[in-house]
Amino acid sequence: MIALQRQAQDPDIALLEATARGEAAAFERLHRRYYKKLFGFALRLTGRMETAEEVVSDTLMVVWRKADTFLGQSRPSTWIFGIAYRIAMKARTKGARDSLHDEIDESHASDRTGPQEIETLFERKRILAALQHLPAEQRAAVELTYYHGYTMAEIAEVLDCPVGTVKTRMFHARAKLRRLLEGGTAEQGGPA
Repeated sequence: MIALQRQAQDPDIALLEATARGEAAAFERLHRRYYKKLFGFALRLTGRMETAEEVVSDTLMVVWRKADTFLGQSRPSTWIFGIAYRIAMKARTKGARDSLHDEIDESHASDRTGPQEIETLFERKRILAALQHLPAEQRAAVELTYYHGYTMAEIAEVLDCPVGTVKTRMFHARAKLRRLLEGGTAEQGGPA
């Protein structure tokens, strides 16, 4: 069993332990806590709504079935996102294309939407579109850093690679995003 001190620091540890014992209520709480985060992560990695939904479902099924294999050597969220990353990468190799569906449709705009909200939505859409030009490994590193707050060491664990590789991916991802957002092309400059 994992030390009680670690459980107090991260309530997901207790939820994973209860899930490992087959407690459906604990798994439902994990599901609610992670579904949206995993969906956004999977969508940005795969670029397809349907594929992202499948990735999340498959990830949560693995969590349900394999909760007893969590050894507590990382945060539960690191373990869960690692599962999602591997499933998303497999989905991409099965033919999922990198095409970002508009997350912002016309129904989100209303008569009460002011210029500032429209500008924020436009900028978010530009950033999401630029992310789609990154290789999946770089996109995952950016996503885990900026959207989920993981450290380089945690990202290395999720992506199953050395910390130095994560840092290199982040360096190239930032450079490419900077060029894209400043109006350049993804092909300009150094390696991907």
